[in-house]
Amino acid sequence: MPFSEETLEFLVRNRLEDSRAWFHEHRAEFDGLVFEPMAELVQALTPAVLDVDADIPCIPKAGKCISRVWRDTRRGVDLPIFRDVMWLNFTRDKYSGNPGFFFEFSPRFLRWGCGWYAAGPAVMRAARELVLADSPVWREADEVLRSGRFTLEDSRYKRSRHPEQPEEKRLWLDQKSLCLTHYEPELSLLFSPELAETVSADIRALAPAYRFFTAAWGATTK
Repeated sequence: MPFSEETLEFLVRNRLEDSRAWFHEHRAEFDGLVFEPMAELVQALTPAVLDVDADIPCIPKAGKCISRVWRDTRRGVDLPIFRDVMWLNFTRDKYSGNPGFFFEFSPRFLRWGCGWYAAGPAVMRAARELVLADSPVWREADEVLRSGRFTLEDSRYKRSRHPEQPEEKRLWLDQKSLCLTHYEPELSLLFSPELAETVSADIRALAPAYRFFTAAWGATTK
């Protein structure tokens, strides 16, 4: 079944209740309104993901491609138990620090893209070396950014570490992490039959950026 307004309403209600008992009482609603549409979207996006990287496992299960709706409370007992944000993550191995594709939604926003939530220092050093060398793999990624469809998440240092470089390179060099994201202005796309086609097209368009990110990550594993 597709996402609907009820999907977002459930996430808001579950977040406000913030109760394991309430969630388990309404687990069937969660499965039908949230989890099943996410599993269907994983399956719909799988051909595009595999076109870019055939080694990415596309498994429509919680803890695999699909996020869990509850937090790890070991990270802070005072934090809410439940989120109102859900996401899909496509990566070769989420524990190895390699880049991936993501799709994320909440009652407040809808976005998707490619990169890291937080790239490691070694990966960033390797990425900067590729930029400084004017590597073709970086040039192709920069063309994706210049298309205007995606935004480079702004994690820049307050002061440039490469003030001698041109702005087009500093934009990449001064980042603490790397992620290209499309922010969808209309939440209504979440409920549209065109959602999977739109995101699939963007995954394929992001292939050059993924190759750049993978080249940087691969340089740290040799």
